[in-house]
Amino acid sequence: MALRAPEVRVAAITVVAGNVNVQQATRNALYTVELCNSNVPVYSGAEKPLLRTYQSATWFHGRDGLGDHNYPTPRQSAQKLHAVDAIIETIDANPGLVLVTLGPLTNVGLALSKKPGIAANVSRCVVMGGAPCCEGNVTPAAEYNIWVDPEAARIVMHSGLPIELIGWQLCRGDAVLGEADIEHVEAFNTKLAHFAIECNSHGREAYKIQTGEHGICLPDPVAMCLALDPTIGTEWSEHYVDVETQSELTRGTTVVDRLNVAADERNRAVWTAALDGRKSKVCWSIDDQRWKEALYAALC
Repeated sequence: MALRAPEVRVAAITVVAGNVNVQQATRNALYTVELCNSNVPVYSGAEKPLLRTYQSATWFHGRDGLGDHNYPTPRQSAQKLHAVDAIIETIDANPGLVLVTLGPLTNVGLALSKKPGIAANVSRCVVMGGAPCCEGNVTPAAEYNIWVDPEAARIVMHSGLPIELIGWQLCRGDAVLGEADIEHVEAFNTKLAHFAIECNSHGREAYKIQTGEHGICLPDPVAMCLALDPTIGTEWSEHYVDVETQSELTRGTTVVDRLNVAADERNRAVWTAALDGRKSKVCWSIDDQRWKEALYAALC
């Protein structure tokens, strides 16, 4: 969606171990760039979380992360520079850059630890992650991107970056591509449209098993849609947001102070740490029809 947006310049794509290992994810990024006839540089990054054992989500997305359809090897190669250094250099070279994260936050956490000052040069940091005030998709309490590397996520939340949190729940319900939506996309009869549906085939079946709901659930495109046009978000509010790193039961939970209880003097002893952080914008709902129209525009 970003590569197809006419008024957007994608400065770099950085890759992290997430749904699949970083080598496969880098290959997928390069293949997608070629599909979009782009030459944007791709940088491979962290192979594992900061402190945790790496755990993929191939059970949901397939062994290759693209539904196991044996897509050809991309002709391009990743850049030699590590993704962490690429993040730092790209932000430094593009003050006011919009940073969009669609996977675990390991690379971003490492970049911030190496050069904290980059946070001041980012105008927006749109984070696909978390399950604010709702159920998770990898544990009852947590969404995968945050759960897999909660320490990195906590660094990002406390960094001073202007966070816009796009939780997993926004891609559910009427935001899911149903049968009629899928047929509409396939009717475009373009290579990109077919790829967008086909590469989610494994995820479509996994989503049905996980939730009982039918269709294609697309959290990353929803986040990118809101990065490109935040007015598609119909309800936003600012809150203290923190990430649980100590408990195995609630590891990776995005704790959102939605009722502003941290400002209540009676709770100050409990919430001292949260009060030291800055607020993040949280998106609570989107215009489902406008989101789908934005997706269609990118594919037709």
